Amino acid sequence: MGQMQGNAKAIDTFSALIVDDEQLAREELAFLLKSFPSVEVAGTAGDGLEALQLIERHQPDIVFMDVQMPGLNGLEVVRELAGSGVRIPYFIFATAYDQYAVQAFEVNAVDYLLKPIEKERLAKSIERAEKLLASPPQKTSRLESLLAELKSGLHRPTKVLLKHSNRLLLVDANDVIYAGIQDGLITIVSTQIEGYSNYRTIEELQSNLDPAVFWRAHRSYLVNINKIQEVIPWFKSSYQLRMSDKRRTEIPVSRAQTKRLRELFKL
Repeated sequence: MGQMQGNAKAIDTFSALIVDDEQLAREELAFLLKSFPSVEVAGTAGDGLEALQLIERHQPDIVFMDVQMPGLNGLEVVRELAGSGVRIPYFIFATAYDQYAVQAFEVNAVDYLLKPIEKERLAKSIERAEKLLASPPQKTSRLESLLAELKSGLHRPTKVLLKHSNRLLLVDANDVIYAGIQDGLITIVSTQIEGYSNYRTIEELQSNLDPAVFWRAHRSYLVNINKIQEVIPWFKSSYQLRMSDKRRTEIPVSRAQTKRLRELFKL
């Protein structure tokens, strides 16, 4: 970060990194930042792992980072940094989600930028960053609180991302009825909409949801126990679950999970 002039609160310059898995998005943001002399872009990264390396190498003041990326997403990068001993920069998350969906991330970021990024909105983020960088005690307190939450393992997303008709939508986790995997693709069915997940495995999806609510009834299915409409006895002491979606989908319970089913519903 540049030197401060006397007792002035403003700073001359601060260093920044741009992290986004889309090259065009990185280039566009870098171009916009050229209009702000207080920002010096130290480098760009195409994924979370590369971001960790660059943050350690450059120790930037601020990181502009896409929320949703393959591998490590934005919040997971912060989590990894928490135990690394590296000086933690400020993060401004960029996202293509609509204004309502962005609220799910706002508390975890210094600021957020809605894609496509507008220059006027970017200016507000930079102004906010400058004020925060001029107030180190505030930065430390806010960031330590976030990192403590992340390290505790209690932080679980309240939203689930799904792809529907070329859009990326966020639905409340509690509205998810079930998720199933077929040919390596995960389908998520919620009370309002159905779409595909960015997660590659059911295990990965399950680890990011409340274990008291979401149950792996079968190796290919994860169900919300609050959305089970009926338990159907099946042949050879097995069971099917009729879910509360519009199609009243029936999901098999694996033999290994039969005991858990009986415990859940006192069968």
